[in-house]
Amino acid sequence: MPYCKGKKIYAFVSLQYKFFLMDPNGSKKGMFNKLSKQQAMLKLENETFKRKTISFYRYVIIDSPFELRDKLYAEWNELGVLGRIYLAHEGVNAQLSMPKNNWEKFVKNVQSHSQFKEIPFKIAVEDDGKSFFKLTIKVRKQIVSDGLKMDEYDVTNVGKHLDAEQWNKAMNSGATVVDMRNHYESEIGKFEGAICPETETFKEELQEVKKLLKGKEEEQILLYCTGGIRCEKTSSYLKHHGFTNVSQLHGGIIDYVRQLEKNEKLENKFEGKNFVFDERLGERISDIIISKCHQCGKPSDTHINCHNVNCNLLFIQCENCKKENKGCCSPECIKVANLPIEQQEEIRKGQQNKKRFHSHSKIDLSKEFNKEKIGRASCRERV
Repeated sequence: MPYCKGKKIYAFVSLQYKFFLMDPNGSKKGMFNKLSKQQAMLKLENETFKRKTISFYRYVIIDSPFELRDKLYAEWNELGVLGRIYLAHEGVNAQLSMPKNNWEKFVKNVQSHSQFKEIPFKIAVEDDGKSFFKLTIKVRKQIVSDGLKMDEYDVTNVGKHLDAEQWNKAMNSGATVVDMRNHYESEIGKFEGAICPETETFKEELQEVKKLLKGKEEEQILLYCTGGIRCEKTSSYLKHHGFTNVSQLHGGIIDYVRQLEKNEKLENKFEGKNFVFDERLGERISDIIISKCHQCGKPSDTHINCHNVNCNLLFIQCENCKKENKGCCSPECIKVANLPIEQQEEIRKGQQNKKRFHSHSKIDLSKEFNKEKIGRASCRERV
């Protein structure tokens, strides 16, 4: 028995050391948020000042991303920054908010880092200041994961950047437009006539787009995404594979909208909502609704996460279905969501949630509640 006990202790220490190696910041004090989600959200709700929500990215060589991570966390935490920032040897990708009264200090701080000198910021279209409730800065292998080897192609050899006016002209001339976002993003909003691959990750989409564009190597290709980071990487990938006329929307959809606001003569060619990766899940760009409720089929472009946190499926649900179905995707999830929190936590233990996003090819939510109705009818018939 003592031997077994010793093995357990050794295994525990080894596991701790393994996690330390995985996260160099694991033993550093003040390098991560210690508040629970509920505490952080309550703190945000009680703030008496307004926040500014922005995003920015840049492909640039960062020699010591972990060292920069520690420095940025200390500096930005001091300025009240909340958000999600990824660093890698290939660059930075950030979505965040800060108190409006600290905006100038933040800009000065960002510009003080040589890698981010004169980096352009994209301001959120719709902003209630509640987009983020904690500061997270992580170091990754890549700021946008493409599933390829680091040196397989030159990520800095990008396509031509087009502003909103140039983009509209290129669209009018008949260029092929490709949406480089995931299917659940393009489902609620896209540019007119855009190719929208049915993919859930950028890894999948990169390969799919290359297939879809086969034979168009000499034609003009227009790429767009939310803020520009994914289409920028795609443009360099396509150029590496022989595409000679690749352009991208500078600053993505976010900056396109900003330019429309500054120039009323420009036509808005974007239909619907722009999906965003924060608590809002979308911001309105035009009054057109291009999607339908995944449960009843009526026009709707409001995303929701299933209220059963064990499921958490992202899907489109109209207000009527939200009320009738308690914000859940299925009858089973309503039952779980109605259980006491303690029981829900017990159910969650040891479970691995594989459903992340709604996909028509994988699940049809319109049939989920019909199954229950049919089941109840069958029971009544048997009685």
